[in-house]
Amino acid sequence: MRSDRQNRTPMGLKIAAAAGLAFLHLPLLLIFVYAFTTEDKSYQFPPPGLTLKWFAVTWNRPDVWDALTLSVKVASISTVVALVLGTLCAAAISQTRFFGREAISLLVILPIALPGIITGISLRSAFNLAEIPFSFWTIVLGHATFCVVVVYNNAVARFRRMSGSLIEASMDLGADGFQTFRHVILPNIGTALLAGGMLAFALSFDEVIVTTFTAGQQATLPIWMLEELVRPRQRPVTNVVAMVVVLVTFLPILAAYYLTRDGDQISGQGK
Repeated sequence: MRSDRQNRTPMGLKIAAAAGLAFLHLPLLLIFVYAFTTEDKSYQFPPPGLTLKWFAVTWNRPDVWDALTLSVKVASISTVVALVLGTLCAAAISQTRFFGREAISLLVILPIALPGIITGISLRSAFNLAEIPFSFWTIVLGHATFCVVVVYNNAVARFRRMSGSLIEASMDLGADGFQTFRHVILPNIGTALLAGGMLAFALSFDEVIVTTFTAGQQATLPIWMLEELVRPRQRPVTNVVAMVVVLVTFLPILAAYYLTRDGDQISGQGK
């Protein structure tokens, strides 16, 4: 009886948690509501009516499709770069011992710890000094700086929970480096890499600040939304696009959570 009472969550804590969740998510629900409103110039609550016409209008807007295509391309390539570099960094940091290892680990995670505007200004200054014209690839490089961190954090945590004896046994049995990675390491860290890739894609897809400094004249979907809010033409279209962005970023994050929640169950952990 006493243990049951001790395990019960205080009512005040439950109320505080519910209030915090409502504060975070009610604005998102309002975006969903205004995507269906019949009014195209102002926000009224409750909406004067509901309609699906703005979804058809959005579907037929070529500027929306151009921005969406650019965002998907940038996020996909940034994720691939992050998976390669993040995995290699995680393997080096977790599986070897060398002078300056902790300093390198700090430098790897620094881009996501710094404010986005600092990263954006730094990248813009570097591109200007190197006389690199702003293009699709400068956006990819900018996004890769923080996408690498997401993959690295997931991979290094899984590497540290994986028993080193598995790699040693594989080498003792005659496997080369590639075979060891394919048959031993990858099955153990695969879900962590998949989760890290999903998170990296979601972060890149809705990134605004770094993109502003590295995009030049191109507009990803979040930049398009920002421009539409400054110079509104059809506000419900912006809400429809915002709803799509929320869904595209929410689903990978949810999938990443389910992939990594059992991450402590790693083969070869032993004692």
